Amino acid sequence: MINNRKKEHSTYAKPSRADIVRSVATSTAVETGQSSAKIEASFEATRKKFAHLRLAV
Repeated sequence: MINNRKKEHSTYAKPSRADIVRSVATSTAVETGQSSAKIEASFEATRKKFAHLRLAV
């Protein structure tokens, strides 16, 4: 017998930039032993420092 039912697609919620930064900071903190807040602050400072630059497309 052939199953003619279509597979249902699950919805996907795109993570926010803050969620991604927090995830990367936490992962880096686990690997390096530093605090995640310190790493997250470092990411934000670097982001502000280079805010005028854009990636080439």
